[in-house]
Amino acid sequence: MKTVLLLLSALLTAPGTPARPILSPAEAAPFTAAHYLGSSGPYASPIADPWRPGPIRTPRRADLVVGGAHGFTSVQEAVNAAYRSGGTRRLSIAVRPGTYTGTVFIPSGTPPLTIYGDGPANTVNIEFTLDATITPAQWAAQVNAGNRYAEGDPAWPMFQSCATKTTATAALCATVVWAQSTDLQLKGLTITNTLLDTVDRGTHQALALRTDADRTQLADMRLIGRQDTFLANADDVNSIARVAVQHSYIEGDTDFVFGRAAAVFDHCEFRLVSSRKNSGGVIFAPNTNPIFPYGFLVTHSRIVADAGYQAAPTGHLGRAWDQGASATGYLPGITPNGQLVIRDSYLGAGFDTINPWSPAATTARPFQARVDDNRDLNDVNYNRLWEYANHGPAAG
Repeated sequence: MKTVLLLLSALLTAPGTPARPILSPAEAAPFTAAHYLGSSGPYASPIADPWRPGPIRTPRRADLVVGGAHGFTSVQEAVNAAYRSGGTRRLSIAVRPGTYTGTVFIPSGTPPLTIYGDGPANTVNIEFTLDATITPAQWAAQVNAGNRYAEGDPAWPMFQSCATKTTATAALCATVVWAQSTDLQLKGLTITNTLLDTVDRGTHQALALRTDADRTQLADMRLIGRQDTFLANADDVNSIARVAVQHSYIEGDTDFVFGRAAAVFDHCEFRLVSSRKNSGGVIFAPNTNPIFPYGFLVTHSRIVADAGYQAAPTGHLGRAWDQGASATGYLPGITPNGQLVIRDSYLGAGFDTINPWSPAATTARPFQARVDDNRDLNDVNYNRLWEYANHGPAAG
């Protein structure tokens, strides 16, 4: 018993172990929303550009309405109308309660948009079924079955970029809502990739939401899928894209919060589910540029697992993505090296408490963190996935 207690103590205090590293108060000090959201521009020469997103405010009367007797019949139609209106004034799109089936593409050049549910989030549903394993031609036929996209439409270039891919599969085009516009706000919506448990536990990327641009803000959202539910991305691999998520719920079973954005998740709930994959699931897969110190920050949130994982606690908090390194293996300083801090949060039962971090997704690089004195938290030869001041069963 004494040995077990000593082991738990080592796991819970800085520096932790190579398998479960813990930050000291001094080490944790820089990992705040202000730092993650404080710079824009290229990774090689970031520009001080503080972004302090406040609450998403919705107007008494929206500029555009989806649903109801006089509204647009689809969210895509309203987005197209907003794009064509031009200008730089923020526009609002209210989405009435209901289920809206089909994809939504928000192209670069769209005015700042606030798209919000005009009712509780669980009553305003945007959903579609997409599996990344299909071919680009199959993807195009499925997405555009109702001629949702046509040449000359604002989102036509986005559609074509996927429809004309020469790759074997549709890959990350398999997303329900895909945004490339800056200053986008989404509030009070449920976005679901309804592939869910219709496939086996193998590799079936099926995104609910993908964001590619800077200053993307989400609040009171529900994002539901299984593998790769939410891609917080940066379309330009050399430049910073910032994402702020508050008071939202995200569900999945494999790498279901992933990407290269600098993203802050505050007062959110992440739920690992076992209905399709009942062991070894992973929540986070950041893909941070190796020279940039800020990837994902999770603060004052709940990280939980369903009853299946609680009965057999094999869940993982996260892993590095190591995107693009399948042929070469991990190349220190060249391959992305995912960065994540989970702090001041609740870690529920169902997770592996000794090895909460999994080997990297693409390269299977074993997880290892520095625990020596005066460690460099950004050493490219080690992982950058950290914990600080968490509580709950999986925190020990």
